[in-house]
Amino acid sequence: MLEGFLTLVFDCDGVVLDSNKVKTEAFRRAALPYGEDAAQAIVEHHVANGGISRYRKFEYFLDNLAPGARRDGELDQLLASYASYVREGLMTCDIASDLYALRTAWPQSTWMIVSGGDQSELREVFAARGLTSLFNGGIFGSPDSKDDILAREIGRGAIAQPAMFLGDSKYDHEVALRFGLDFIFISNWSEVSDAPTWLEEHKITSLPSLKDLLCPADCTPKAGSSASERTL
Repeated sequence: MLEGFLTLVFDCDGVVLDSNKVKTEAFRRAALPYGEDAAQAIVEHHVANGGISRYRKFEYFLDNLAPGARRDGELDQLLASYASYVREGLMTCDIASDLYALRTAWPQSTWMIVSGGDQSELREVFAARGLTSLFNGGIFGSPDSKDDILAREIGRGAIAQPAMFLGDSKYDHEVALRFGLDFIFISNWSEVSDAPTWLEEHKITSLPSLKDLLCPADCTPKAGSSASERTL
C-alpha cells in the first residue's frame, strides 16, 4: 500500500499510541483547580483542536476560558500538572500493533514522528518503550508546531517526496495538504466526532489502524483522496 513512498510521517497520539483519552483526561485534571466548568471547557477545546500543542491550548484556556486567572507562573504550573498526569498514561497505553512488521515491510523508507505532544516527553517515552529505533527520521513535537516542524525538516532535506502523513485529526490533514504530503486518516483511536461526514466530504483515505496498511494489494480503503489513490 505504501510502495514508492520515501518518507512516512506519523502523528503520535491516536496513531502510534492509544493516548488520546490519556491527554483528554490530563487536560481535565490539570484544569480542575479552576472549577468543573472550566475543566470541561478545556476538554471541549482540546478535542475540537486535535493535533495542536498543549502550550497553545493552555494559553487559550487562561485567556478565554478562565478569565482573570492568568498570573505569573500560571501557565508553567498548568503545563507541569498536565505533564505529570500524561507521563504515566503514555508509559502504559496501548501501542499500535504490527509496527515492527510495518518497519520490515518498508525498510528503505524514512519514518518520522511529528506530534503536538511535548518533544522531550515523547523522546523519553519512546526510548523507554523501545520505539525510538523505528523512527530513523527523528521524533519531533511541541513547543514547535507541526507546521514549523514540517517546514524545517522539508527545508533541510530530511523529508523526501513522495511522502505520506498518517494522522487522526483534521489539523493533521490540513498540515499534510499545506506541505504537499499524501494523507491517510487512522480512525480507531481518533476523537474527531464527525469523522464519517468529514472524510466523505474531503474524499480522504481512511483505515482503522496502522496494521491495516499491511492488507493485501487488492484491498480497498473506505475512501481515497486523489493523491492517495495513485498508490492504494
